[in-house]
Amino acid sequence: MTRFVEFINTADPRLATELVSPDAVFQVPGRAEPVHGPQGYLEIIGMMRGGFPDVQWTLEETVIEGDVIAARFTMRGTHRGAFFGVPPTGKTIAVQALNIYRLSAGKIVSEVGQPDLLGLMQQIGALPRS
Repeated sequence: MTRFVEFINTADPRLATELVSPDAVFQVPGRAEPVHGPQGYLEIIGMMRGGFPDVQWTLEETVIEGDVIAARFTMRGTHRGAFFGVPPTGKTIAVQALNIYRLSAGKIVSEVGQPDLLGLMQQIGALPRS
């Protein structure tokens, strides 16, 4: 997971190939179809960096059972690009995400992620805070 955090924080294509199976499947909130393989994961990171170019993930907690890892992250960044149709606000975010990964032969073969998109949209002013 330490190498994976390095990968998502740098979007290094070499790490993508090293850590992500070519057959990997990633479910992405807001998309009807999953993305696949190292290039698919780079797409996910690119989507986040499009709205938050300085985005960084901090791994807060992991639970490991067999070939499954549950990982809780804090995602931080500055809203400097359009995100889900919301123009840049310059506001900073700090939101949680809970992702479940499956591994095989030392590589990630799937991820289902649940970022706190409601909290994110509230923090950039796209939705009212309750």
